[in-house]
Amino acid sequence: MELFYSSDISGGRCLLNQEESTHCIKVLRHKIGDIINVIDGCGSLMECRICAAGKNSTELEIVAVHENFGAHGYNLTMAVCPTKNMDRYEWFLEKATEIGTDRIVPVIGEHSERKIVKTERCNKILLSAAKQSLKGAVPQFDECCSVKDFIGSFGDNALWADGENTLLKLIAYCGEATKLSVKEAVSEYLAKMENGNLPLQIAILIGPEGDFSPQEVEKAVSCGFVPVHLGKSRLRTETAAVVACSEIYSLLG
Repeated sequence: MELFYSSDISGGRCLLNQEESTHCIKVLRHKIGDIINVIDGCGSLMECRICAAGKNSTELEIVAVHENFGAHGYNLTMAVCPTKNMDRYEWFLEKATEIGTDRIVPVIGEHSERKIVKTERCNKILLSAAKQSLKGAVPQFDECCSVKDFIGSFGDNALWADGENTLLKLIAYCGEATKLSVKEAVSEYLAKMENGNLPLQIAILIGPEGDFSPQEVEKAVSCGFVPVHLGKSRLRTETAAVVACSEIYSLLG
């Protein structure tokens, strides 16, 4: 199944940009009248008929719309410190998208060696992975922020609720404190939820190669983050992040 992407959608029509048009018309040899599949990056799949193909864009008529294409039954935010080797972080972005995540936040910890990421490049990787894995939604990629700012953005309660959503906050780190497995933490939380119909939102915090500082862990726990472990092996940052995504997917996906 071939998927294209468009953010230029209006009045029952949409446009492919130059890059998408080149792939559609020049590489795959689609022509006027063909039906192709286009995602909007927000969860919808549109069946579209090619109306006009120009040098810089392709005009499409939307024939049908399918909501929640390739969706999963939870909302997952992965706050992961960028790795010193950016290739490893880009691998995480690709795999996390394939498995199922909704938002990725590059957080900078006190022990982080890399403090800058190229947002445009990361977004291209996320879009490519979403199309490859047949998903209508592309994960949101935030600007960098500090670990402490991310922790503080949810307030100081373990349960965050706005009447429509609930949020479970987890932190994985290498300290010797007693921790639950991700499965145990999610299962216990689900058992406590008063309204089982609310979509479960989960935020998982993964540290840099040098781990979180004691102060960062203390702040996270004091703000309601639940310490979790990812098994007995010592994992690289990007591996830990992918394992965490996989744990959630296996439980709730």
